[in-house]
Amino acid sequence: MARFQTESLPQEKFLLVAVNLLHKTFVDASRTEAKKVYQQISAGDIVHLTTVALEDASTARFNVSLAHSEFQGKLNYSAFRTSLVTLIANISQALREERALKVFNARNEGSAMIFGVTAVTKEGERANVMVLAADMGQQAGATTLQLMYLDPTQFSPQQTPA
Repeated sequence: MARFQTESLPQEKFLLVAVNLLHKTFVDASRTEAKKVYQQISAGDIVHLTTVALEDASTARFNVSLAHSEFQGKLNYSAFRTSLVTLIANISQALREERALKVFNARNEGSAMIFGVTAVTKEGERANVMVLAADMGQQAGATTLQLMYLDPTQFSPQQTPA
């Protein structure tokens, strides 16, 4: 029987695992397979990606979900994939450069965090901002990688009245 326990991975290793799982699911996979997962998460489902056996015989389950209520425009697979590929590239670059990354924790549920690496893309004239969040509290022994679109206006410079 599989055991579940909470162990802390260094942030860089966790992000490396997350990026590799997302890349495998949406970039390395065939378009048909990737689009199927996209359709499930865009409908609000949490999709199981993999279960990893750890050295101590415990397991780590990884899921993926999508929060897209802040997406500007009409979200489709192509726009999602563009955002995701940009996010993967930006996180990978930050890891290669060994940059200190900001992590924002949820106030009410200490099990969720948002990584401070963004992917800014444009759909027509509208900007969209995707980030990666991780929630370790939804299911015992599971981590949900949540791809989130944030309100892009919070990233634009404030206009001061004249």
